[in-house]
Amino acid sequence: MQIYQGKSVFSGIAIGKIRVYKKNERQVKRVKVENPDAEMARFEEAKAKGIAQLGVLYEKACKEVGEANAAIFEVHQMMMEDDGYNESVENIIKSQGVNAEYAVATTGDNFAQMFSAMDDDYMRERAADVKDISERLISILNGDDTDASLNDEPAIIVADDLAPSETVQMDKDKVLSFVTVHGSLNSHTAILARTMAIPALVGTPLPLDESVDGKLGIVDGSDGTIYVDPDEETLAAMQKRRTEEEEKKKLLLTLKGKENITLDGQKILLYANIGNIKDLAAVMQNDAGGIGLFRSEFIYLEQDHYPTEEEQFRIYKQAAETMAGKRVIIRTLDIGADKQCDYFEMEKEENPALGCRAIRICLTRPEIFKTQLRALFRASAYGKIAIMYPMITSVGEVRQIKAIVEEVKASLAEQGIEYGNPEQGIMIETPAAAIISDELAKEVDFFSIGTNDLSQYTLAIDRQNTKLDPFFDPHHPAILRMIQMVVENAHKAGIWAGICGELGADQELTKEFLAMGVDELSVSPGSILPLRKIILETNVAEYKAGKKC
Repeated sequence: MQIYQGKSVFSGIAIGKIRVYKKNERQVKRVKVENPDAEMARFEEAKAKGIAQLGVLYEKACKEVGEANAAIFEVHQMMMEDDGYNESVENIIKSQGVNAEYAVATTGDNFAQMFSAMDDDYMRERAADVKDISERLISILNGDDTDASLNDEPAIIVADDLAPSETVQMDKDKVLSFVTVHGSLNSHTAILARTMAIPALVGTPLPLDESVDGKLGIVDGSDGTIYVDPDEETLAAMQKRRTEEEEKKKLLLTLKGKENITLDGQKILLYANIGNIKDLAAVMQNDAGGIGLFRSEFIYLEQDHYPTEEEQFRIYKQAAETMAGKRVIIRTLDIGADKQCDYFEMEKEENPALGCRAIRICLTRPEIFKTQLRALFRASAYGKIAIMYPMITSVGEVRQIKAIVEEVKASLAEQGIEYGNPEQGIMIETPAAAIISDELAKEVDFFSIGTNDLSQYTLAIDRQNTKLDPFFDPHHPAILRMIQMVVENAHKAGIWAGICGELGADQELTKEFLAMGVDELSVSPGSILPLRKIILETNVAEYKAGKKC
């Protein structure tokens, strides 16, 4: 038995034959051509065929993994049509008088190296995308088959890395698990694995040869381990665990439709966090009571221009209508720190996490803010929308926001445009806001505690710096005391308080949050039913009594 350790993308147990997936090995030769124009025509024909193939893949992916995850193929289509990419290919063909395959391969390598050298994680991931489109074009130019089909038997797919186009072409019924030597937790393959809800590992240093291929394998997604040719004892133990996990999933489904109420009658709201309206299906499937965090910044991040009022209005209106009277809390623009948007033309900052971000951008660029507020207030006439303002540190900021809101409402009324009366709340994600939460509570309708940033600022630990992981304690008493204080101050003022950060889904803290009197937990859709199970099985009074003993 061989054991290899990787990074877990999605938990669960997969048991089956291992299949080493290898890309078509092709060497691209540099060949001088007599007619560069004819070579350019070959390239253009291959590009048109490639764009058509990606369109087919997009449709297939929409059906299997949803529009949000299929969007990568639209990105690949755009990359194939990118002026810079095409001009590079044309320049190499015409200036060097060489074949299209060589020009595409060279351009792909150059662009991939450029993306890989960038500081931004998202942009580094684009290196894999540009390699993918270049491989596709070379395959078409060579007349190769680009189908990533599998054998009939379901298998654990092991590869050096997998491009999105390769994963989506695979028959999902034949994939038990993905394990890659390279790749990151933020790669599109990782995202697809999570969507498919299958165990997956990345960064796993295992050989891609006959010592693995065809052998029985076990992938343990909970701790990032793959066992090759397991012994009988390990196999029996893992089969038992897999059966137990399948039973747990079935039991969780029986919790759909149940109220989130403890054994001693304490109620709590379970809401979902989403990035865009394409996530609404997962919200409905997992029986969320509402949306506790709609990250509106993704509307901006997915565009190359400032989203217009109408563009935003349509999105917010659709969310409100789809949720049919359930609360939809939309966070206003939260650009900055690790979420950069080129067309905002932000000045480079030494410490962007402490710089101009979120509400600070909105208050210093009021026209952008007013556009979003107009769209939000208009959409609030179509459902139960609530508006939430991020990165608040003072009462003065809240009053500035209120003044801008009144301007927006007056403008809409003057134009005869219908708008609603949404709840307005703030995120508590700075120690400053937590400490003065008694004063802030007098100004707003609700609090939502953003534990990701609250933890970062309280502990003075950059949450993007993995080297500091040993020092980071999400259960630090200071963080829990701040949450307790915020909840108490909210209730004294007669408003409700929820949690929308990662700690909300931490099952080790669910009973603690119930004991604190937290009114709402907003988590990823897949975390809702597991949390409901804990809530239904908890007696809060007994838990509190046990803590005192």
